[in-house]
Amino acid sequence: MNSDINRPLGQNSQRPSKKTDKKTAIRWLLPSAAVLGIVGLASLIAFTSHQGFRRPVPEAPKPQVADVPPAAPKAEAASGPAGDTSSSPGNIAAPQGGPKIIVVGDPTKRAQDPRTAHLPEQDMLEQSPQGPLPVVAPDGRRPLDVYARPWSGARGARVAIVIGGLGLSQTGSQQAIRALPAEITLAFSPEGNSLGRWMQAARQDGHEILMQIPLEPYDYPRVNPGRNTLTVDAPPAATLENLHRAMGRITNYTGVMNYMGARFTADANAMTPVIQDLSKRGLLYLDDGTSARSQADAIAAQQGTPFAAADVLIDSTQNRGAILKKLDELERIARAKGTAIATGSAFEVTVEAVTSWVNEAKARGIEIVPVSALVRDPERG
Repeated sequence: MNSDINRPLGQNSQRPSKKTDKKTAIRWLLPSAAVLGIVGLASLIAFTSHQGFRRPVPEAPKPQVADVPPAAPKAEAASGPAGDTSSSPGNIAAPQGGPKIIVVGDPTKRAQDPRTAHLPEQDMLEQSPQGPLPVVAPDGRRPLDVYARPWSGARGARVAIVIGGLGLSQTGSQQAIRALPAEITLAFSPEGNSLGRWMQAARQDGHEILMQIPLEPYDYPRVNPGRNTLTVDAPPAATLENLHRAMGRITNYTGVMNYMGARFTADANAMTPVIQDLSKRGLLYLDDGTSARSQADAIAAQQGTPFAAADVLIDSTQNRGAILKKLDELERIARAKGTAIATGSAFEVTVEAVTSWVNEAKARGIEIVPVSALVRDPERG
């Protein structure tokens, strides 16, 4: 019987051939492969064109140039050309015949490395007939900033103590440098001996230092500060020559202070060339505060010279108890107005009293700072 009803369920009367099966598979596979290829190609194009696939090329960083005023013209000393100097920081140094050099950062913040604090910075020296003199470096660094002793910058009660007369006594100089805390500022007398050796010892121990300048007192020459005293009647050129003779005795100091000089500091015409020269060289002037007639404060303000004045002379009476009372007075002034400055000399009793008092004052919250920290400085604002 050939009727479909008699066939087994799910079976055909004829079995398809192998050739027919292959042809059918090929007809289905070719379109499918083509579709998959098109989809893959489109995906690849979309992926490679995506921004995330491309590696961005970094931009070269722009050079940073310090925002500082240009260097001032080179100055001349009254006695003749004084070499290359500048009275204000600059951001470009242009050596003759060479390219400009860009200086990045604030040059006034470049303090000297403590390990080499006893050595002068060569670009801050002017060789003169009176000896090596401090000058502002070509990049604007001042001796006041480079040779200054660092301090905390805190706003509590601050005291600076300046002990002068270093170099006059070999034993006294050695004792003062060894015993006095490093925060004490030391001032050197141009009349002293072995000043270079004592300067280096003081700097290696961490002291900030000043140079004392002999100025004419009343009753001069009966009262005589020493050789090369600056006098009221001398012409400006002679005044600067004697000033430089004293300044050339040592290096690495932040400024100068008067030795005597009540008559000289009271004469504005005599004082002005001195203050001008210090300003040009990047130095401070400390008035010892012993003369109420001194014109130094007003002249320094006019000339833009860093200035400070002492509040207390601690050893006019060379007695330990009297010195300690003066130091207590210094502390009261500091607590009342925030800062105070004292001056004294390197007598044995003064050194001992100051050393003892400083250790106790620190425990009471008084910070002992170098004198450079308390100057009125137009460049610092």
